[in-house]
Amino acid sequence: MSDAPEAMLQNRLRKRDRHLSKWARREDVSCYRVYDCDIPELPLAIDRYARFLHISLYARASDPIRDDAWLERMRRAAAEALEVPEAQAFAKRRSGQSGATQYERFARTDAFQVVSEGGHQFRVNLRDYVDTGLFLDHRLTRAMVEREARGKRFLNLFCYTGAFTVYAVAGGAAASTSVDLSNTYLDWAAENLRLNGLDRPEHALVRADVLEFLERAPGPYDLAVLDPPTFSNSKKMRAELDLQRDHAPLIRATLRLLAPGGALWLSTNFRRFELDADALGAARVEDLSRATLPPDFPDPRTRHTFRITR
Repeated sequence: MSDAPEAMLQNRLRKRDRHLSKWARREDVSCYRVYDCDIPELPLAIDRYARFLHISLYARASDPIRDDAWLERMRRAAAEALEVPEAQAFAKRRSGQSGATQYERFARTDAFQVVSEGGHQFRVNLRDYVDTGLFLDHRLTRAMVEREARGKRFLNLFCYTGAFTVYAVAGGAAASTSVDLSNTYLDWAAENLRLNGLDRPEHALVRADVLEFLERAPGPYDLAVLDPPTFSNSKKMRAELDLQRDHAPLIRATLRLLAPGGALWLSTNFRRFELDADALGAARVEDLSRATLPPDFPDPRTRHTFRITR
């Protein structure tokens, strides 16, 4: 039937990919979003990672319509429409995870692929985790950080797999400190640095609760990235983190570590986020949310990005 969900999805994917593939070739982009919940009945996000597909279903686990069998049909339909072998298309369900479960591991295949972005290489895992290891909507922001990193002392908080660090170090950062509470992600960040020939002693990977690190770190730094979770109640953290409630003291604590004239990039995917600029004192705030949103993410609500200077 022409109105079957598979047909609807395939028609949309083919149309969108015809447009985006030309842009991707022109810009030398190998990983990009093809579909982003474009059709309300099909709440999916579909990303190309070079020769692979990563498909996420945004629906409740109890949804009787979009069960695992439905998701499997969408996976097969997407692979066919985009001419990707079915074995290279991976689908998973996102169910509004938060707190201690937001980085939950789905499987233990340890099936990593290496993809390129901006002249750099990154390991991604499309099977085992909620996220893949590389946030595609940050592509332009990473490039901007790279351009201003030369000679700077760089700080990456909640560093995840270190993509921002790779860009900053490749851009000539004099030294860097990347902080995360997960050994898994720090090991992943170390692999990303090694992949790019950037694993040098002046680029430190620190396992720590970011809130505690900010209290004891001596600094100073010249450039920082702060990409915190929306909410975290991990048992490893000293205190619960609610980004909307806690963002002002978190930003102020980071700014205290910056040298005069230093810059902080703040990013969050929390769509309802509202920055309390008045609580940041004399700091100068630039809202670069739209300026840093790449063409494959047309929804301006995708995430908020600010550049904050002392």
